[in-house]
Amino acid sequence: MAISKGSSLRYSPPLLDRYVLRQLTVALCALSGGAVALIWLIQSLHFIPVIVQHGLSLTVFIELTGLLLPNLLTVILPISTFLVILFAYQRMAQDRELTVMKAAGRSPLELARPGILCASAVVLISFLLTLWLVPASDYAFRKKQMAITNRVAALLIEEGVFTSVGNNLTVYVRSRDASGQLQGVLIEDDRDPKTHATVLAERGAVIMVNDLPRVVLYNGSRQQIDHKTGRLNVLTFGRNTIELASAKKSTHLDRTAEELSLLQLLHSDGRPEHTKFLAEATHRLTTPFSVFSYAMIALVAVLRGAFSRHGNITRPLTAIFTVVGLLALSLIVQNLANRTPGLTPLIWLQSLLPGLIGFGLLARAGDSLSFSFRRSGNRPS
Repeated sequence: MAISKGSSLRYSPPLLDRYVLRQLTVALCALSGGAVALIWLIQSLHFIPVIVQHGLSLTVFIELTGLLLPNLLTVILPISTFLVILFAYQRMAQDRELTVMKAAGRSPLELARPGILCASAVVLISFLLTLWLVPASDYAFRKKQMAITNRVAALLIEEGVFTSVGNNLTVYVRSRDASGQLQGVLIEDDRDPKTHATVLAERGAVIMVNDLPRVVLYNGSRQQIDHKTGRLNVLTFGRNTIELASAKKSTHLDRTAEELSLLQLLHSDGRPEHTKFLAEATHRLTTPFSVFSYAMIALVAVLRGAFSRHGNITRPLTAIFTVVGLLALSLIVQNLANRTPGLTPLIWLQSLLPGLIGFGLLARAGDSLSFSFRRSGNRPS
């Protein structure tokens, strides 16, 4: 990008901002998209055997793995934003573009403005992810996974084999035809220790009701020992329906802390998990600000300090190790806050403080630059 001398420099700041911001946006979309696609592909490989083995459709596979994307974006965006800003500004420094911009009178804080705008946009996207999309997708993923598990449990019933469905339910089928009809069914139901029962039926069928498998039995009997009298009670039936063990457990799916909305987490007073819920709410509110902090670390590494004609690998490496240290610190603080409510403010501190310090350093560098111009008798154009 050529920059002419003279009066045209007065009109260059908006043009320069758009130029740098365009480079950052394109690089961020490419890096984030590629990283998400790669990790999504690796994660989806774990689901392929289940999908293929049990004949589930491609639509189910795409729905299930697609619910992983919001969580992946939340993890990737802070790191990709940091890397894009660091290497984009480092490249401009090596190509002397930053030198030309500084010669035009732009302070380090003004040079950092496109990076700050890019990071601010990612912060807004991160808020959308952490406060809405991630909890909703996590809950939907678990529901979908449970539905698939229940469907697989129904498909696992094979002829001539004692099949354990859950921990306390065993099903035996003498034969199974092409339409799925079961002949000669025996069920050992130990789900309730006080009412152990053996169920026999001439025939039956597995049906799905609201993604929950049930065995419908015809012309059979239910045999159960009365623990008080020791007598065997036999109940004959023409038609009976038995829910499979995993289905019974999944009729009500409680939300975990990661799946609750922000309001539910904040209004959890009196619950045993209140400390964990409060830490989770704080984590969601502060995670987007880490994007800004990491971006400021990258900007300080490139824009603050003297320019080296031969390149300076020390500052980029220092920035990378600083961000790695902050990521590790974030995990430690989150775990501590889950157990100790008094440490919750540390989550805010480790998310906001690096960004505020970085912004202050760039602003101070701009004041130092203006002071040096005044001492030398020159004024920036």
